[in-house]
Amino acid sequence: MDRKKVFDSDNARPHSGGFSGPPTAESLRAAFSRCGDFESREVLPGLSCAAGTVTLCWLDGLVDSETVSEDVLRPLTELARTAGSPGGAALLERCERGAVYGCTVRRRLSLDEAVSDLVNGSCVLCFGTGGAALSFEARSKSTRAVSQPSVEKAIKGGKDAFVETLRTNTALVRRRLRTPELKLEQRIVGRRSGTAVALLYIDGVAREETVARALGRIEGIDIDALLSAGDLEEYIVDAPRSPLPQLLHTERPDTFAIHLLDGRIGLLADGLPVGFLLPADLAAFMRVPEDSSMHFALASMLTLLRWAALAISLLLPAVFVAIGMYHQEMLPVKLLLSMTAAKQYVPFGAAAEVIAMLLAFELLQEAGLRLPDPVGQTASIIGALIVGQSAVEAKVVSPIAVIVVALAGIAGYTMPSQDLGGAVRLGRLALVAAGALLGLYGVTALLALMLWYAAGLESFGAAYTAPLTGSDSGALARALLKRPNRANKLRAAHLAGRNRRRQK
Repeated sequence: MDRKKVFDSDNARPHSGGFSGPPTAESLRAAFSRCGDFESREVLPGLSCAAGTVTLCWLDGLVDSETVSEDVLRPLTELARTAGSPGGAALLERCERGAVYGCTVRRRLSLDEAVSDLVNGSCVLCFGTGGAALSFEARSKSTRAVSQPSVEKAIKGGKDAFVETLRTNTALVRRRLRTPELKLEQRIVGRRSGTAVALLYIDGVAREETVARALGRIEGIDIDALLSAGDLEEYIVDAPRSPLPQLLHTERPDTFAIHLLDGRIGLLADGLPVGFLLPADLAAFMRVPEDSSMHFALASMLTLLRWAALAISLLLPAVFVAIGMYHQEMLPVKLLLSMTAAKQYVPFGAAAEVIAMLLAFELLQEAGLRLPDPVGQTASIIGALIVGQSAVEAKVVSPIAVIVVALAGIAGYTMPSQDLGGAVRLGRLALVAAGALLGLYGVTALLALMLWYAAGLESFGAAYTAPLTGSDSGALARALLKRPNRANKLRAAHLAGRNRRRQK
């Protein structure tokens, strides 16, 4: 049996696999043998021996003990709710129809289904007949509360962020898009983790073929466990070996909802406090949610500034190396004399200086991320100021190389997407190597290859560089500049489905 394709009709839970037979207390104890968190309790319905005993099973820590006590055990032991029941199938029928308070009840006919419910936070009530059991949802409420976003700072937007609980995350999106057109299709990924993955889209706004393609790729994932973002992302993107990010990430529900309204499809996975959005294009990585809250002139200026920072971060070190080694005639005389005087006692060439400084910059950034916050900030300051200044004074590197690398690093921090920033850092090193080998000719050739490669990428049927490479000049202007909200009437053609109109 292919486990990843077997789903419950109610909530797409997986069958556990390997368990056969009817759901009884003995079979559940055998399935969870040597599991210290498995608990069971025999109960007399109505505190009377006439109906026999039933057994309630649950996994400690996954269920809320108060919910089990008040919604299952208490009504089950009340004589008025089970009076006159002969037990067996009649008692099961009565419990299923309201004798027990549980808001969600499901009849389970196989041990496989009962085991799946237990590991997903339900308690299972087994009857003496052994033909069927009832599961009542009683998930534990001990989860992290909704807090402010830590990575994507909200200035005028919402102050809540996604958490590790799937249902909490879907509720945060529902509160912003209160329409039945917001569809949610759930699948299970992971043979052993059984992680629920929800696909969200707005019917009519998202393209149907994109939705079908995304669902097909999710169902095709066959791994042991989905525990990190890479376990999902690398299995569904078009080019998993590409360094360019092909899924948008956000921890903010308002940003997630904005992209759904643009025609994109969202993915939420249980256990991951982040939302994934597809298709992705290069222009989307350069925008931030606050752009929609600013005046269109200011937002346009900041967007153009980010594109300029992208070019500076990617090209400045390589151009500096190429000019310093091969094309000194391009520099003004005074600047050339200043650079020559600064490098007079430096024993290394421009390429070695820049590459060493870039690697040192990466080390400082990695140390700042991995160390605790107070220690990381201190290490970054010490590394940037003391070590850098000492290296200049010791004539190991020239001041102009420090300025170039620092300016490129600061420009890279303006990238709204950290994934795109990582791709820019890789490309920056490659361009420096090309400039050291062939000068500006090597930089130009490698940059052309990068643009050609990006133009050939696709993300779920949409061009990665759209709308920058399309024939519609208006779409290009809309990607680089923000239009007034009153004039923004249509959705992007490469994203939207049959309903492209935003407003009248």
